[in-house]
Amino acid sequence: MDPCPFLRILVGNLAVKFPVSTKPSLSRIHPSTSPCFCWIKLKDFPRQAATIPLVTPHEDGNSQNPETNKISACFSLSKSQVDRIISRGSSYNVSVEVYADPDGRTCGLGARKLLGKVSVALDLRGAESRPSVVHNGWIAMGQNRSNKNGSSAQLCLTVRTEPDPRFVFQFGGEPECSPQVFQVQGSVKQAVFTCKFGFRNSSDRNLGSRSSLSESNATRNWLPLKTDKDQSSKERKGWSITVHDLSGSPVAMASMVTPFVPSPGSDRVSRSNPGAWLILRPGCGTWKPWGRLEAWREPGFTDALGYRFDLFHDDIAAASTTTTVASSTLSTKHGGKFTMDMTMTTNLASTPTPSIISPQSSLDLGSRSRSGSRPGSGSGSDFGFAATLSPQSLYRGGFVMSSTVAGVGKFSKPEVEVGVQHVTCTEDAAAFVALAAAMDLSMDACLSFTQKLRKELRQQQQTHNFVV
Repeated sequence: MDPCPFLRILVGNLAVKFPVSTKPSLSRIHPSTSPCFCWIKLKDFPRQAATIPLVTPHEDGNSQNPETNKISACFSLSKSQVDRIISRGSSYNVSVEVYADPDGRTCGLGARKLLGKVSVALDLRGAESRPSVVHNGWIAMGQNRSNKNGSSAQLCLTVRTEPDPRFVFQFGGEPECSPQVFQVQGSVKQAVFTCKFGFRNSSDRNLGSRSSLSESNATRNWLPLKTDKDQSSKERKGWSITVHDLSGSPVAMASMVTPFVPSPGSDRVSRSNPGAWLILRPGCGTWKPWGRLEAWREPGFTDALGYRFDLFHDDIAAASTTTTVASSTLSTKHGGKFTMDMTMTTNLASTPTPSIISPQSSLDLGSRSRSGSRPGSGSGSDFGFAATLSPQSLYRGGFVMSSTVAGVGKFSKPEVEVGVQHVTCTEDAAAFVALAAAMDLSMDACLSFTQKLRKELRQQQQTHNFVV
């Protein structure tokens, strides 16, 4: 199926300049410390903060744009959100409130002075299919701030809209219940993967062995060696979820490689000793590490789950060869979104704009991943040569993926969005699905050890079969 249309609104290239007559009143402001900051607002979205450099007359020259090219804010809208905005018929604006921060360090907290506001109207009709520069240049920050000569403080900014098509996947149930995964396009759903949750045998330590993939369709019994009535009260380990394509071949796996255990004197997983998952992809008849996800509970009385995701370089599972591409927190009560987005790490001029999606750009996840693949290579793709997301590819910037994570005790059916430029074959999409499952399961793995896990996650109750 074709990807779903999404739209990004980018705001950047910010700078402020003041009329000469107003400069003495701002004598405490030093351009080198970026003392101005702003709130960038869009209706129905959380406001975003950014610092703004000052432009002096000799730097400004003939009022040319400063071309800082820095992206200061990014808002993403789905097609349904865009359609709702258009149907309202009312104006839809991105607004910027600019403040002076004399100390150059509060950025919205403590001393501040409102310098002015600007608003840029957005016309979103057809915006999800073509890029557009809505505004680029200087704009006065409120007529009430004009001096005797009619000049006023001005803000330079660039506002741009661009299409950001994404593949959307949805779990048919909670990951621990081994659900199907559907690709979604509007109101149409198509099954593309199946998930198998299980417990890895404590003696099966070589995840990269050739047999681990070739025996993927065989069943192995897990026999508990301990007789503890509730081993989960001490540690949570060995969880594994394998993603299969519709032919039954494994195309990605998330495996818990570092147990989730409470820190000494506590009933919570701490940041100093987090649990960890390996996200694995098949390659040349074996499993190869692609990424590592760590999760923990934030200290104190907060209800936050902390996480960090690292990508491996050249499929080498060593800490010294990773790049951190996502690190944040989620509410354990309300849940949230795990997001991998490199937009803010690139400049406005080099941000890639995905090309317009044609029928040839659709991804058929129900068929062979690549043409000309080797016979007997599993899902039909050439595992040894399939393109994959790497730290190098992320330097291009842009949206990579996001997945919903439900709060503790809430029914979870993760929804996964993946940027089209990061999906070239079935294994690419499956790796993101496995990562989303691991993130969702981490919410349970980091549950207080005074609380009991649901039965699907308690391995001591019965003999489990482990399927890679």
